[in-house]
Amino acid sequence: MEIINKKIIFVGGKGGVGKSTSSAAIALQAANNGHKTLLISTDPAHNIGHIFEKKVGGSTTKISDNLYAIEIDPEKETDQYIKNVKGNIQGIVQPTMMEEVHRQLDTAKASPGADEAALFDKLISIIIEESDDFDKLVFDTAPTGHTIRLLSLPELMGIWIQGLLEKRHKTKENYSNLLNDGEPVEDPIFDVLQERQKRFAKAREIMLNAQQTGFIFVLNPEQLPIVETKNAIEMLDKYHLHVSTLIVNRILPDNDEGDFFKQRKKYEKKYLDKIYQEFNDKHLIFVPFFTHDIINIQQLEEFSKYLVE
Repeated sequence: MEIINKKIIFVGGKGGVGKSTSSAAIALQAANNGHKTLLISTDPAHNIGHIFEKKVGGSTTKISDNLYAIEIDPEKETDQYIKNVKGNIQGIVQPTMMEEVHRQLDTAKASPGADEAALFDKLISIIIEESDDFDKLVFDTAPTGHTIRLLSLPELMGIWIQGLLEKRHKTKENYSNLLNDGEPVEDPIFDVLQERQKRFAKAREIMLNAQQTGFIFVLNPEQLPIVETKNAIEMLDKYHLHVSTLIVNRILPDNDEGDFFKQRKKYEKKYLDKIYQEFNDKHLIFVPFFTHDIINIQQLEEFSKYLVE
């Protein structure tokens, strides 16, 4: 699988199609090939620890030789995110206003999008700061809609912060001209925004680098995963994030025993034909439907063989 050569791999897809298993198999394959690999779960319904039969939390945990994992907790990251914001405004806001500002920030924790902003902040930190310590970063993302919002944030947040910077710059100029005899004035908020803009731009640059970053979607040969995958790919294309590889998971074996099996295989063929038709420009990887759950490293290695054959 050519995409396994990328340094950063994002794995997305509809809930329940085998996304976490595929992510874990890719990470294990990379580790077995001698690459120091970090597997990152951004899905609130974490499965990484269950698959590897190890307790994995918010700090980097060693799974096996060359393989490490981390499960990002959105609630903890949101708390840390708000704490950092409070730290950034310390000394900027008048002491008499701090209590009200803190109250407003604590209220913002429960607002829509707060956890995504915090999660994205953590994701950027991993992409920028962990890259030097690992050969591979594999992201097991949340179900499709969440993944699209997460991956589109570098562009959206970049545009938003650019607008804020322009307003702050104008305010600085006006304040300087009116109250400071034209002398430049310090604006710590402007500096913080500028630093965040640089981080967003750096993350976006890395994610758009096709030599460095790859995107995989996992689906089953069924109607809803096909439709959802097609829509997700089209949406990500608009942000110049191009999905090149699909893992078609849970393919029934070629066995003609029993009427139920024959009907199910006939039903499956219709959707496999549709996958060939809809995604004729993608690299397709087919993984069979196993007789057992993938719940340990031996079974995961069996799964991962199909990613390289």
